[in-house]
Amino acid sequence: MNEAVKYLRAHPEIKDVIISGGDPFTMATSTLERVIAAVRSVPSVDIIRIGTRTPVTLPMRVTDELVACLKKYNPIWVNTHFNHPREMTPEAKKACARLVDAGIPVGNQSVLLRGVNDDPQIIEALCRMLVKNRVRPQYLFQCDLVFGVEHFRTPISQGIHIMEHLRGRLSGLAIPTFVVDAPHGGGKISGAAQLHRVDEPAPHGAAQLRGPDGLLSRARRTSGNSRVLGDERGRRNRLRSRRWHIG
Repeated sequence: MNEAVKYLRAHPEIKDVIISGGDPFTMATSTLERVIAAVRSVPSVDIIRIGTRTPVTLPMRVTDELVACLKKYNPIWVNTHFNHPREMTPEAKKACARLVDAGIPVGNQSVLLRGVNDDPQIIEALCRMLVKNRVRPQYLFQCDLVFGVEHFRTPISQGIHIMEHLRGRLSGLAIPTFVVDAPHGGGKISGAAQLHRVDEPAPHGAAQLRGPDGLLSRARRTSGNSRVLGDERGRRNRLRSRRWHIG
């Protein structure tokens, strides 16, 4: 932690720090507090965010002791990870309520998973349940390009279809941002201006993505198993391009 704090002090432009992992809430409360206190000691840090799935998978971890610890270092935000309405159990609702009642906002980041939640009605029900429990739907992620999870990947066009379904049915508060986390440091790519459908006919439909740095990336569906490709540098003009399989 000493090196991390030293770095933060040397870079006062960093205002927002995410404590993730692993799952920080699986640490002992005293250990977690040492980490949070170290980050909070940097005057230039405004916001501390903690990424955890324990409200979903281990809601009994969100104890009064843990919440009292977090509250001392507000403003702290918690991002959790509900993927399906069935995960919002009575115990999970209580865990979220403990955090929110302590003045700790809770956001949710879902991943689009084939055969699990890649259905507009399921995502709509999830978003409604989240806001009902004072959890803000923040992101709906396209499944990452990780080996071994190819069977969970959906076409980017399905995510766009789900977002089109949500608009007009849910209030803005309940609508997440659909995001493709581009490989090789491409960053989070979102929004109608950055997600463009091209070459739609299956099975080789593709999506052209414009990142925040102006970088064009190209994702294409493939039949069968898929693998991540390396960078394919094309014309070296103002915009570079990258291509990869998304499964």
